[in-house]
Amino acid sequence: MKRVIIPAIILMAFSTPVLADELSCSIHPAKDTSDSDLPGLTKISKDDAQKTALAEVKGKHKKVESGELESENGCLIYSFDVRVSGKPGVEEIMVDAGNGKMLSHQHEAPGKEAAEKAQDEKSQKP
Repeated sequence: MKRVIIPAIILMAFSTPVLADELSCSIHPAKDTSDSDLPGLTKISKDDAQKTALAEVKGKHKKVESGELESENGCLIYSFDVRVSGKPGVEEIMVDAGNGKMLSHQHEAPGKEAAEKAQDEKSQKP
């Protein structure tokens, strides 16, 4: 019985996507930190974080469609949308801006991607 349970637990641990609410990160900016102050808190460059994101995504023809530094749920992260040729949607990769570790990798279907983009545009309007 133990032989079946242990592999099942290991599989669940590695197949469950990490949600932003569950991020374990190294830099926790104060809630009132302005977006313009975030770059001064990072320990790794956006280019290094992007290399980590691209290494995480499988596929020969992949391209970073967008990337940004942001504070999400109390964590300072780089967030990248990576498009893979021939695959619908994008791979959303979150990289810790302090230690360069990959924090989250989730596939966003085209519908979810469009809804997120619309929400971002709405929140940026004054």
